[in-house]
Amino acid sequence: MIRPATEADLPALREIERAAGLVFAEFGMTAIAEDEPLSIAELRAYLGRAWVADPGSGPVAYLIADLVDGNAHVEQVSVHPSHARRGLGRALIEHLAVWARERGCAALTLTTFTEVPWNGPYYRRCGFRVLDDAELTPGLRKIRAAEAEHGLDRWPRACLRRELGPE
Repeated sequence: MIRPATEADLPALREIERAAGLVFAEFGMTAIAEDEPLSIAELRAYLGRAWVADPGSGPVAYLIADLVDGNAHVEQVSVHPSHARRGLGRALIEHLAVWARERGCAALTLTTFTEVPWNGPYYRRCGFRVLDDAELTPGLRKIRAAEAEHGLDRWPRACLRRELGPE
């Protein structure tokens, strides 16, 4: 069910992101709900570091990743609401963990909203821990600064890390 994303998948990734973003409005985060997904060109740059959950009818969830300070960084993971709560986000994260181990990464990192149930609390259940400011690497500091510039700090956010260790 998890496979590398292809050029043909990119429009579907944008639609997944739009649909997944809408639930943020329920938490008073209308700006997030209305935020435009990454463009096709921006998504294209992730090919090779992008995976989809595809039950056979096309993508219903996706994850895109970067390498940040020697670790695999979850740039975005989104599940279409019609396929939520089926373990697809976790499956994508576990797929990334295998990919990262194969490349010698020590950890997975991400940034997230700490008080949104399918963000901070969910990632902690997936084995991530919140980093304090002293633990932030230069790359994570740069990401957080860009997020703040984009207005994401209107809601509590944090950097999280999950050690990989041997499989």
